[in-house]
Amino acid sequence: MIEKPDKLIDPPNSGFSIVDLLSDVLAAMRLSGAVFLDAEFTAPWCVKSQLGPEDCKPFFAQPTHLIGYHFVTEGHLICEVEGMPRVEAGPGDILLLTRNDPHVLGSEIMADAVSGRDLVTPPEGGLAQMATLRHGGGGERTAMFCGFLGTESPMTSVLSGLPSLLKITTPAGARREWMISSMHYAAEEARAGSAAAVARLVDLLFAEAVKQHADNLPSGEGGWFAALRDPAISRALALIHERYAEDWTADLLAREAGMSRSAFADRFTDLMAEPPMRYCARWRMQVAANLLRDEQQNIANVAYHVGFNSEAAFSRAFKREYGAPPAMWRKQLVAMPPA
Repeated sequence: MIEKPDKLIDPPNSGFSIVDLLSDVLAAMRLSGAVFLDAEFTAPWCVKSQLGPEDCKPFFAQPTHLIGYHFVTEGHLICEVEGMPRVEAGPGDILLLTRNDPHVLGSEIMADAVSGRDLVTPPEGGLAQMATLRHGGGGERTAMFCGFLGTESPMTSVLSGLPSLLKITTPAGARREWMISSMHYAAEEARAGSAAAVARLVDLLFAEAVKQHADNLPSGEGGWFAALRDPAISRALALIHERYAEDWTADLLAREAGMSRSAFADRFTDLMAEPPMRYCARWRMQVAANLLRDEQQNIANVAYHVGFNSEAAFSRAFKREYGAPPAMWRKQLVAMPPA
């Protein structure tokens, strides 16, 4: 049995690194997002919070997978998700609700927490897209910006491997000050009708959080991140991602990983919660979906690009993954409000 390393290591004999793998999956998720709330609280305070369709509506339809975030710019707070330890956050910290679970925020956690939604003041017409929330007992001030990231991607291995509540902590100093000032600038852009700046900022920070979590994963953990720390399975994942158009079989991947077919299939399935060929097929369709989304190639070219010699076979495979043939899926996508 190959001993698992303490840190992520690059797959052997491949130009595709662990960072490439993480970046590849995050890029394929096509995260879109916005900031929609400028919140200020004074102690004592405690609110219940969860994103809903109405929060996404000014920007686009609610994504299949929604990630909420709170960026603290001043003061301190406690956040609690049921079944998880409480997390404290201060200036420069970002709290990510990776599965959009209901949660409680406050200067202290109280039994009589009020609904944050009932306290929100909607944007004041025009191009303004920033709602406000002011609440509390007049004590120490805490300020934050709240928003969301969303994806329609079925490749959610990264999200399922993250804890429900994840905190990004930036060391004190110039970088923290830059982050806070950048968030203030991006929020001003959102007030002026453009959420792109803050969406890009939080997108980058989310990628950083994922990479930090992967590198600090405790020994014995399973899932997608544990698979990246397994030399044999990470080698197979690198090949699937880098050479997605090849006609891979479990035998070929096992040989590349230096394992027997049965041992490889068992280990891959244990770590990834799906067989290797299922993951391979889903990744190929993810690549195809992003090519279709960009509308720069016709369906026949997309099919060839991801390894299909038959457009009909590609259409059947795509429909199994996305519920609609490529042409219909692309048409539905074009009809959706722009992100």
